[in-house]
Amino acid sequence: MKPTLRAVAEAVGVSRSTVSNAYSRPDQLSADLRRRILDTAREMGYPGPDPTARSLRRGFVGAIGVLFTSQLSYAFTDPFALRFLTGVAEAAQRHGSSLLLVPLPTDPAGARTAVENAAVDGFCVYCAGDEEGIIDTIRGRGMPFVTTSSRPRAGDRWVGIDERAAARSVAEHLAGLGHRRVALLGHDVLPDAVGRLRVADVADVPHPTTRDRLAGFADAFATVGVGWPELTILSAADNDRAAGAAAVRALDARHEPPTAVLACSDVLALGALDALAAAGGADRTISVTGFDDIAEAAAAGLTTVRQPGEEKGRSAAELLFDPPADASAGQILLPTTLIVRTSSGPALRS
Repeated sequence: MKPTLRAVAEAVGVSRSTVSNAYSRPDQLSADLRRRILDTAREMGYPGPDPTARSLRRGFVGAIGVLFTSQLSYAFTDPFALRFLTGVAEAAQRHGSSLLLVPLPTDPAGARTAVENAAVDGFCVYCAGDEEGIIDTIRGRGMPFVTTSSRPRAGDRWVGIDERAAARSVAEHLAGLGHRRVALLGHDVLPDAVGRLRVADVADVPHPTTRDRLAGFADAFATVGVGWPELTILSAADNDRAAGAAAVRALDARHEPPTAVLACSDVLALGALDALAAAGGADRTISVTGFDDIAEAAAAGLTTVRQPGEEKGRSAAELLFDPPADASAGQILLPTTLIVRTSSGPALRS
């Protein structure tokens, strides 16, 4: 039979709580007594208290869950996600906690199940398609959470940026350079749709971050007389460089090319630059902008919007671990900055 904590206690001649303290509260025992307990446990083949049972008794697990709508590999390959997770990890380390990465399936039922089954003390919602449903599920578990949504509910703990205003700033930059025939590039603009799309209204875009960034782009061009129907909408299969390149290559050669491509992320913008460079000729005159200001953006001369990735993750985790007494201080709006580089210039074709 598997040795138990009780058997170790009887072998040493101490109480069960004393054996438990040897593992979880060593400061309560003398060094000699703790050594005798651990040596006896090792000789008997006792592995220590069951961490699952111990966490249930304590009422906490010692981990927070980070929710995102993508495959697990996304957390390790997307440059901005890595920056965000670095900030979360720094805060978790300070508080002696661990991280559980929880990728959410695209179907709402599967996503809710993933949240219901996650063994964590709270959640950081990095990105979620059906965010309202996800947050309702977290509320149903009675667990704390912090969201980075573009539209938090009143009273929710939140860290984020004004997505729409930030996107508008880079679009205003291009509009000021004379660009009127432009393409907007996002990831999963409509479910399972790739390439050039017809989107009746920006409100039809389901993902809140993509929707707000596209809306910000559209706001700026509307002020110079370019309405939503006149904008070219491109959807990438994934939020990565190869998918961005593929989406730009999908532009129909029968149509007059845009003078600028505004991407919803830097990785998509870098892919757009790849595709345009490969095409050569007049395509080198097309301006390209991104969003996030990842490390590769500067090297590529990419005009973009800078948002503080590590600070975003760190602030979100700190709100989860150490919520402010004043609920009004539980929502943090971070600044963004337009970074102009060489990838944007005056429109050379009317």
